[in-house]
Amino acid sequence: MNTNLHPVISIRLFNDDKCFGPGIAQLLERVKEHRSLRAAAQSMDMAYSKAWTIVRRCEAALGFQLLVYTTGGKNGGGAALTQEGQDLLDAYNRYCRRLRDQADALFREEFGAFL
Repeated sequence: MNTNLHPVISIRLFNDDKCFGPGIAQLLERVKEHRSLRAAAQSMDMAYSKAWTIVRRCEAALGFQLLVYTTGGKNGGGAALTQEGQDLLDAYNRYCRRLRDQADALFREEFGAFL
């Protein structure tokens, strides 16, 4: 028996195309942590231009802004989540957590004999 057997669930939200998933969720979490899209991208070994494109595509698909930006100056520029961006991220994280809890219970029920 393989006790390491486990499900891996990845949640992606779609309208006509994929518009939100684990990658953008992680990027937004990093923006919260670093207060900068550039620093968030760098912490994920991602080019800033790619991060910017991902955010813009997601915003276009969703129809609202995820981030607000401040330009340079004495303390430099930065980025922060909009209220809608924070609400979406919170809902996504709650949904994923609840779905994984349900999936884990179902997995144990269906595959318990193999664990």
